[in-house]
Amino acid sequence: MTSQTYRPPTADQIRRAPKVLLHDHLDGGLRPGTIVELARETGYEGLPESEPDKLGLWFRESADSGSLERYLETFAHTCAVMQTRDALFRVAAECAEDLALDGVVYAEVRYAPEQHLEGGLSLEEVVEAVNEGFKEGERRARQAGRRIRVGALLTAMRHAARALEIAELANRYRDSGVVGFDIAGAEAGFPPTRHLDAFEFLKRENNHFTIHAGEAFGLPSIWQALQWCGADRLGHGVRIIDDIEVADDGSVTLGRLASYVRDKRIPLELCPSSNLQTGAAASIAEHPIGLLRKLHFRATVNTDNRLMSGTSMSREFELLTEAFDYTLDDMQWFSVNAMKSAFIPFDERLAMINDVIKPGYAELKSEWLFTQTATTSESLD
Repeated sequence: MTSQTYRPPTADQIRRAPKVLLHDHLDGGLRPGTIVELARETGYEGLPESEPDKLGLWFRESADSGSLERYLETFAHTCAVMQTRDALFRVAAECAEDLALDGVVYAEVRYAPEQHLEGGLSLEEVVEAVNEGFKEGERRARQAGRRIRVGALLTAMRHAARALEIAELANRYRDSGVVGFDIAGAEAGFPPTRHLDAFEFLKRENNHFTIHAGEAFGLPSIWQALQWCGADRLGHGVRIIDDIEVADDGSVTLGRLASYVRDKRIPLELCPSSNLQTGAAASIAEHPIGLLRKLHFRATVNTDNRLMSGTSMSREFELLTEAFDYTLDDMQWFSVNAMKSAFIPFDERLAMINDVIKPGYAELKSEWLFTQTATTSESLD
């Protein structure tokens, strides 16, 4: 008899499985209908489509360019409707609700406060509106019988000059819903070392930060993020594959940087569908996550931008299951990896792993036995 361990999970099991999300952008996950309504309320007239379904399709098609720079241009429309307290509160609450509905039990959602000041809000008002929205979304999820915890990552734009200011903001709100810091934006021409003052400040404050690196650029970006800036995690980090050589006989040789990343258990915030859109991978089947999983890197699965990629955590795992024959054991491995790498205290991470994630997967993996029993009973009747 074949154990569930070796059976591919169904779409329903994938959806119900407890999942952990570390790399998700708030302004990349809006509901198309919400964008249309907020544009109408705020008087924004720049939307390319006014019907939600068509607008959602426009975002996905525009993001399918193969260029990170073009991909980032789509955010002009989502940010345009996120300039008031009410809009930020609504978007954050809906984000938490949507993730909980998809089976996500813990998420770190990032956004750049500096991109939401055009309506007159202060940086502090932006952070407080989003934090309150996440809490409201968690409450609505509980009312619906689901559980989720959401922490915020404050992002500084790497082409701007406010990284230290945003890092200080993240530090002020570290006990009020903000769990860490990030820098994002186009990598080429904007190395992470431009913001060393922010990273040095966070290290002195014993705070956490991740850095977008190794997505559109490559090994130099990863090296700088780790060795100059001291990143706790790598946002994407998919180009670490460039430091791994696979011989014709299947043997694998790791370069010094790849060895360091694996040896130090540095988490990789991999985003398969997004990587296809930005040209970091040619297909899911060819995505480096397959090899990185086999080599036991600290790989995690993430959505990046649910709107632009037309995705969810469940969809990402469905694609990976189809491409690599992953099982619930593999899903659990990725989820535990992510929870180990989260920016909340150790005891809380441990409780989430032992009390939520492992029991959740154990229950799903036991279902094959009852299905098998029912099938055997029917055959005896």
